[in-house]
Amino acid sequence: MSLCGKMEADIEMKAPAEKVFEFYTCLAYQMSKSSPEMLHSVDLQEGRWGQKGSVLCWNYLIDGKVEKIKMMTEEIDDRNKSATYKTIEGELLKFYKTFKFILQVTPREEGSLVHWSFEFEKMNANIPNPESTLPAVVHACKDIDVHLTQQPNAQRSPRLQCY
Repeated sequence: MSLCGKMEADIEMKAPAEKVFEFYTCLAYQMSKSSPEMLHSVDLQEGRWGQKGSVLCWNYLIDGKVEKIKMMTEEIDDRNKSATYKTIEGELLKFYKTFKFILQVTPREEGSLVHWSFEFEKMNANIPNPESTLPAVVHACKDIDVHLTQQPNAQRSPRLQCY
């Protein structure tokens, strides 16, 4: 039995791809406003928002428990609207040797398609797949879409919004 695994989900969004990608990469600190019951806070620990090497600390609710995770931005590609985050601290690392969150936002004629991938390596064969993590991310993503579609449609450059 392989200890490595991958889980994926696609979420159709009404918000444009540029706005969704900017929100996830440069404005993540606003996520607690968009999905307050799921995402309590996102804090920049090191680096700059939307930059490779930055470290983010997320406080979130999953399975009725508040948990914390610290992630490093491993890759960010503005042109292709993709980002990879590597877990460096938190509850997930009690069960998984490695855990990566991979975001890909694709423009559509109307709105966008958000593709989340989780790549992980279990500590041992008795560890289950992170079944509750994916639905939590999908739920938060839908909340974010509502939040973004209720905001003014000012077009902004992702690089100009990162600081």
